[in-house]
Amino acid sequence: MSSKIHFKGSAISASLLSIGLKAKDHRPSDQGPEHVPLPEANAEAISFLNSLRLEDMQILFSETLAIVSDTGEPQGELSIEVQKGKYKGQSGIRSCCLLVHAFSRGFLDKTACGNSLLGYLSGKLEPMEQHSHEFIKFLILPMERKITLLKQGDQLAVTRSVKEGEDMKTQMTFFPWRSIEGFISEAANLVLLRVMAWQRKVPSNARFLALDTEGKLCYSTYQALGFQTIQVGYQQAEVFIVEQTIHSDEGIPMSCQFYLLSDGHLAKRVQVGSPGCCIITKMPNLREEDEIEPRPVFEKKPLVWEEDTELYSRFLDRKEELRLRHTGYLRQHPEARALVSDFLLFLLLRQPDDVVTFAAEYFGPFEARRPPTPALRSSERPSPFRPLGPELGAGSGAH
Repeated sequence: MSSKIHFKGSAISASLLSIGLKAKDHRPSDQGPEHVPLPEANAEAISFLNSLRLEDMQILFSETLAIVSDTGEPQGELSIEVQKGKYKGQSGIRSCCLLVHAFSRGFLDKTACGNSLLGYLSGKLEPMEQHSHEFIKFLILPMERKITLLKQGDQLAVTRSVKEGEDMKTQMTFFPWRSIEGFISEAANLVLLRVMAWQRKVPSNARFLALDTEGKLCYSTYQALGFQTIQVGYQQAEVFIVEQTIHSDEGIPMSCQFYLLSDGHLAKRVQVGSPGCCIITKMPNLREEDEIEPRPVFEKKPLVWEEDTELYSRFLDRKEELRLRHTGYLRQHPEARALVSDFLLFLLLRQPDDVVTFAAEYFGPFEARRPPTPALRSSERPSPFRPLGPELGAGSGAH
């Protein structure tokens, strides 16, 4: 499967028929293609992915499209959902991710066929894990294909299984993680298309990486085809058209056109060269770009609280509350009033120049951990609690 989903019956048929022709050439392998030079994404593609911001990924919604033939007959249904999720890696650590789930079921000449996709992506659209399953139930020889992507340390493990009837072929390939920079998985492609629609632009000359139908690394490109007005029910809507092309080394390029609404909703999908398409039947509620309003500016006004009735009332209530609390405390501790009165009496009798030192000497003996000293031995000597300065004087008088 390429880095897009073959949701139409005809596309599924062509893809799975190619499986039958080539599956016999596949042999199980646990070795990466080290002897073959791997394709590389160019700077434009890598720069575009690195420029993605967290707000660009807030395109979280589900959507449903009808699968119709070229004559307009219904053939099935396609659903796509992107939401926030949690991913538990091999280390057991849970991390935030984008969870992508896509599912389709339909019929091709009365033969059931379908596709499912479940992918976990990092904030830079890197694949953490992905499972895709594609099938077509021919009466004589049913076919199905499964591809699993799994990040294992510093490499990406790709497991591809093809089943024809009872014959199963499995192949495993490992790609060094550094070699797949700019890689767009099927799940990442669905998110990336929404980002391009929201930004209304496609990176110019960008060459990404993807997997072709044989599970081999190849190039993937996107091209903006402009805008078009389409009819959705009784409404008209402008869509942004993006064409994605998978450039496989072993076959002709496969192109698919996506008609995207302004917020990233998929309005129509057409596989180039195949009859039929996927199309929405009802206009969704479009998300609009958030307008950032300027912060309000409030002029500073002098607060005259005495003139404010509410504030003045609170002041009086608080004042009365404190008065009652203080009065109650002194009533419970009469020794406090006596101690303060005694100190004031001595202070007025002595009238020292250094009140702080006098107070320290007066209350010092009450300190339980301090050795006893003669009370009020001096009211004029320099204070041991203050640095000596000219304002204190150097004289002392014993009492």
